[in-house]
Amino acid sequence: MPTERITFAGHDDSQLAARLDLPDGPVLATALFAHCFTCSKDIPAARRISARLAAMGIAVLRFDFTGLGHSEGEFANTTFTSNVQDLIAAAQFLAGRDMAPSLLIGHSLGGAAVLRARAGIPTAKAVVTLGAPADPGHVSHHFEEALPQIEQDGSAEVTLGGRPFRIGKAFVDDIAQSALTAAITDLKAALLILHAPRDETVSIDNASTIFLAAKHPKSFVTLDDADHLITRAADAEYAADVISAWVSRYVKLCPPAPPPGAPEGVVRVTEADPSGYMQDIQAGPHHHAVADEPASYGGTDKGMSPYGFVSSGLGACTSMTIRMYARRKNWPLTKVSVDVCHDKVHAQDARLANEGKVDQFRRKIRLIGPLDQAQKQRLLEIADKCPVHRTLEGSAHITTELLP
Repeated sequence: MPTERITFAGHDDSQLAARLDLPDGPVLATALFAHCFTCSKDIPAARRISARLAAMGIAVLRFDFTGLGHSEGEFANTTFTSNVQDLIAAAQFLAGRDMAPSLLIGHSLGGAAVLRARAGIPTAKAVVTLGAPADPGHVSHHFEEALPQIEQDGSAEVTLGGRPFRIGKAFVDDIAQSALTAAITDLKAALLILHAPRDETVSIDNASTIFLAAKHPKSFVTLDDADHLITRAADAEYAADVISAWVSRYVKLCPPAPPPGAPEGVVRVTEADPSGYMQDIQAGPHHHAVADEPASYGGTDKGMSPYGFVSSGLGACTSMTIRMYARRKNWPLTKVSVDVCHDKVHAQDARLANEGKVDQFRRKIRLIGPLDQAQKQRLLEIADKCPVHRTLEGSAHITTELLP
């Protein structure tokens, strides 16, 4: 995905470092991602979720909060409230580029922040939390032993994730006073809660509290045995797939007009695994699939083979064409099933004059319903008239050009 590195002014005018992940094609909507406590915009979960959303046409802005990552400012002077203000500043920056966010995503404390920030980002129609605490004060357990020193000296240096951070008293006081119940109840946006039952950092009880406080529409999906940081690629991909499937119900995606010569849009195939053969297939803004080769051919068998897609196209078109004809005739066809097998056979075996081998597609059709023999025979004849059948038996012309 194309990524644009940008900076924008945060709550105290410090320049915050951000990445704007963009679709290969037109931007259909925009999301704003808030990272976890003391993390950064570049954690694997944020990158993988952004990539999946970008694949379906949604641009994603992820940034480092004040004093973290590559952003300016002093972390010791920040609070939960200032994080919320940074999110609102990010949304205003996007609005200035005509990309006002319609989706907010927050991980851990970032999830709590997007729940609070929604009131200041009226364009957001959907909110997603991943492993979020129901109470921002929950994060104080990370530095519980330092709380007396923070209370006495005004701040203390603590080690979080193997790195030193200075926590100020203002931060501790702010999270203690930042109850979220009212903000969740008055969210005025669709809510998706993603949480792992075995999360050892933020317990699953937090997800229950958020869910019960929220009004409909709201959804909860378990992340099974994922860890809190969603470090495993498979867990992040699953979360991304759930978000991308869920969000289209609540965020209006405005697909661009199809290009000339492609009335049904464009299918984009992008290599997903350079070490193997897996391909990421995106058909317009809503439909995604994966192509691969079997392990015996050097692939990882994560999706249908290219010829599998050709066979499925023939089978689907055959079934649709039969249904269309039966519906028009008002015939009692209950169900259609089409089995398609593909083989390379000698031309002579296929009763063709060509020399060498040709492709043979063997199609077996089941017609279920109280049809008489004449109706069944007619529907079998109609199957041969399906457009994909004609394309495969005819001569297709393919043009190729190299893009810059």
